[in-house]
Amino acid sequence: MQYGAAAAEQAWYMPAAAMVTAAAAAETAAERVERLASESAVVVFSVSSCCMCHAVKRLFCGMGVHPAVHELDLDPRGRDLERALARLVGAGGGAAAAVPVVFIGGKLVGAMDRVMAAHINGSLVPLLKEAGALWL
Repeated sequence: MQYGAAAAEQAWYMPAAAMVTAAAAAETAAERVERLASESAVVVFSVSSCCMCHAVKRLFCGMGVHPAVHELDLDPRGRDLERALARLVGAGGGAAAAVPVVFIGGKLVGAMDRVMAAHINGSLVPLLKEAGALWL
């Protein structure tokens, strides 16, 4: 993945809040993941070229949930965040195993397999309702 090149080419896409500030630069990748995960009801850490990431984002949008999406390949510190996420979900296999990672209500749900399992067994909707991401 071309983290540096993608971030430089698509800097116009990055919201001002996502730009690294002096205070944000001092926090570790794990602290940043924790902070970002707690800022919205549903948070997806993704890579823009990942088909599984696209699928999980479409699942949520199809349910009427609009998650906060953090594209790691567009973030200057994306590699560090990806390593921190891989440690959280226990993925030792690199980028393919580390994304997407989903947090609901500030709590780690996990990667695509966990999200789909929760969707199939019916526990995803109650999680989304509890987090305030879904009202129906």
